[in-house]
Amino acid sequence: MRILYFDCPMGISGDMCLAALINLGVDPKMLIAELKKLPLGKTRFDISVTTEVRHSITATGFRVKVPHEHHHRTFKDIRAIIEDSKLSGKVKTLAISIFRTIAEAEARVHGIKPGAVHFHEVGALDSIVDIVGAAIAITHLNPGRVVSSPVTLGSGWADTMHGRIPIPAPATLEILKHGRIAPSLSEIPFELTTPTGAAILATVTDEFGPMPAMTVKGVGYGAGKKDFKEGANVVRVVTGDGPADPARACECGGDKVSILETNIDDMPAQMLGYLMDRLLEAGALDVYYTPIQMKKGRPAVLLTVITDEARKEDLLGITFAESTSIGVRVSSVERRCLERKIIKVKTAYGTVRVKVASKNGRTVNIQPEYEDCRAIAAKKGLPLKKVMDAAKAAASTADTAGCAH
Repeated sequence: MRILYFDCPMGISGDMCLAALINLGVDPKMLIAELKKLPLGKTRFDISVTTEVRHSITATGFRVKVPHEHHHRTFKDIRAIIEDSKLSGKVKTLAISIFRTIAEAEARVHGIKPGAVHFHEVGALDSIVDIVGAAIAITHLNPGRVVSSPVTLGSGWADTMHGRIPIPAPATLEILKHGRIAPSLSEIPFELTTPTGAAILATVTDEFGPMPAMTVKGVGYGAGKKDFKEGANVVRVVTGDGPADPARACECGGDKVSILETNIDDMPAQMLGYLMDRLLEAGALDVYYTPIQMKKGRPAVLLTVITDEARKEDLLGITFAESTSIGVRVSSVERRCLERKIIKVKTAYGTVRVKVASKNGRTVNIQPEYEDCRAIAAKKGLPLKKVMDAAKAAASTADTAGCAH
């Protein structure tokens, strides 16, 4: 499975994201040719792809030069531009989804409907190029799984069309909240993560956490405009081939995993919960407890951790450090998994991610993501079952041959 990993120690913006993807290997000539398909009338833009250095790291810079614009665009305006273009259907869908993420966040901040949002900074032509360009590049790479590190936010104040606002921008925080993006704080007085950068990650990323185990095939660095003394202002993207993960493993003869087990009878429940969180954050494929009874009738739990070989030693270290165990049993087993893909489907109540499991190209099981359905049910006052049934119905008629991000 091809994995695309975003490493954002200094945050992310639209131009940094696109610059990193170009540095990774996306052809800028192809990118520019595709961007020219946007129906912009007499409006012209120029793109500059440069070589930059940040703390001795050679990176790519991406800049869009556009004439000064006086008008603002609504989400409807931007969607029309994209829909009327000659871009591929997948690129259109992804680009519109990214803009919808921003529109919904701005609407929540200002207390209005998404369709009434007037984009200022994000509606400018350079931001349209950044977002559509990112959609083109990611669609071209066609990763099977997208993962991102936590994103660094920055601090201080920013001057916008709305006036002076705190960093991170309110829209950025809304995107973080609804996109389940893990933030990382920084005292650097600058907007390290922009709404555009956050929206791209929230739309394309399947999960947030450490870099997954993979055979690295390529690394790309995208430079931000500023050169901070605190650290290299770059976004790093890594691509490679990784083993099938539990959420979307491919049936290809099976793979090897390790099982770590230990009996625990002298730990408070709160510590057991913390241990599980630590193991999952460190990349365990699964963690669970089973009630058992030990000698002298003592109630206890059996901790079971499933991991790939690359993370086994790290997870053993966490188990010993965070538990009272003095011995862990380790065994290797072969795992067989159905092919699983995450698609996004539109229902009458909202967009829901759905996990589709198949065998030999035939769908075996369809399961809507609980958190998406729960959020919609709570917001609209609907029975959870009704939302899940609608998502299943939509997924059953969708094209599940590929993974929609």
